[in-house]
Amino acid sequence: MAAGWITALKLVPWRDVIEATPQVLAAAKKLMGATRAGHGAAGSDTAAGTPASLAATPETALRQWQDRVARLEQEQQASAVLIQSLAEQNAQVVQAVEALRKRSQRLTAAVAVLGVLGAGLLIQVLRQ
Repeated sequence: MAAGWITALKLVPWRDVIEATPQVLAAAKKLMGATRAGHGAAGSDTAAGTPASLAATPETALRQWQDRVARLEQEQQASAVLIQSLAEQNAQVVQAVEALRKRSQRLTAAVAVLGVLGAGLLIQVLRQ
């Protein structure tokens, strides 16, 4: 089972992932900034069956739409915070995986050296 994970990890283009991580983080921060500035366009469409179409008066309909837009803006802001958090966590995971990959390479080299030394020692013992 461990061999399957190792194979899967080898298939991931880690260099590309590492290079793309700062761009993802920057995009998430930009989205967060745009959301805080109020540049979201969510909730601007009108559709049948929405609260405004069920309202008795235009004032009530307007109030309902304002409430809905406010909720959508809050949800969008919460989503942007979540996306930024996920992007930062992704960056940390990528860095940790890269460090583990390097350690794994060093460990593999050390095991290979020890294997060669062990084989040499075994050959020397068998010759005597």
